[in-house]
Amino acid sequence: MARLKKVETQVRRPTRRSTVPARERVYQHIRSQINSGELAPGKPLSELLLAKELGSSRTPVREAISLLVSEGILETTHNRGAQVRKLTRSDIIDLCEVREAMELFTAEKAARNGLLPQEVDALTSTIAGIRELRDSLPDVHSALNDQGMAQFTQLDRRFHEQIVRLTLNRAMHEILRKAGVLVQIFSMRRRGHTRAMLDRVLDEHMRIAEALQKNDPEAVRSLLAAHIQNSMRERLEEFDSWERSQLISRKTSEERHAEEAILF
Repeated sequence: MARLKKVETQVRRPTRRSTVPARERVYQHIRSQINSGELAPGKPLSELLLAKELGSSRTPVREAISLLVSEGILETTHNRGAQVRKLTRSDIIDLCEVREAMELFTAEKAARNGLLPQEVDALTSTIAGIRELRDSLPDVHSALNDQGMAQFTQLDRRFHEQIVRLTLNRAMHEILRKAGVLVQIFSMRRRGHTRAMLDRVLDEHMRIAEALQKNDPEAVRSLLAAHIQNSMRERLEEFDSWERSQLISRKTSEERHAEEAILF
């Protein structure tokens, strides 16, 4: 009986394509870069580079940018391009007021309803991350470098995003997402925090988390409101300092040009 030779056939499995629309992938990619600090306020975006990086055509990139412009996260430039929106002093105050109203509502509601164990773990995880950054500084005069500050910003934002998620209110999540409130606030470039500043943030986060676990809505409201007000003051002080430095730089440049004009 003749032996039957087994013929091995290689079956090519079709490569799985992402079910996420190209526009959504680009949209999430840009937001992620803003969140991480890779795209700073005032930094322009290149449709061509984004399309090459994500392996898409320029159409979904253009659509994603248009959506982010409509949400106020990006802004158009004079050459019909787009850049990460640069906030004014008034913008900072407006965004912080919206943030305060939303977070206080969700936090109070969560304190009344009680937290699940996984929700407590999520809050304490961000606190532990900030504590680790604080402990990495050798003394009270040391400050976080750019990389450390980017890590702190992500942990800080995550803590507040988790508070908003506690109520499971999808409509509120969508409003905050579309308004880009937390994205715009936390994407502001800030000077490196010192150990003393990190101590303050840690203390405030721990007190808020403790009040939430104790189901104490009044304490949560008081602590969170004070924390957000401190955060707003800090951002306004940094904005004012940046404005002064820009003004001095412009005046120095104008004086130099005036001197050069006299010489020639």
